[in-house]
Amino acid sequence: MTSSSIARVIATDAALEFIAEIRRDHPDILFHQSGGCCDGSSPMCYPLADYRVGETDIKLGDIGDVPFYINRSQFEVWQHTQLIIDVVPGRGGMFSLDNGRERRFLTRSRLFGGGEACPLPDR
Repeated sequence: MTSSSIARVIATDAALEFIAEIRRDHPDILFHQSGGCCDGSSPMCYPLADYRVGETDIKLGDIGDVPFYINRSQFEVWQHTQLIIDVVPGRGGMFSLDNGRERRFLTRSRLFGGGEACPLPDR
């Protein structure tokens, strides 16, 4: 990443610590930004082998050395924002690996501005 570009997805220190905790139980994981349905718009964390990345999924980047994806139609809506993955008290999504840990991942966002360059990483 050059100094003129900025990551499309980042994680707070609390989220990075939580990712490391989950990876002790499940070393190979990925994130997919939920588009609504059952679990709202939560970032969902899955075992890598249990989730099939689709042709319409876009890789936004990596957080804690873990790939982070979003569906293309949702990306069209959020393309002008940086996703900030955080952790809050509560119950995770029913299929997400944060479920049952008394904390859950939460997506916050900020609008890009000032000519920030935001290229997508390679798939």
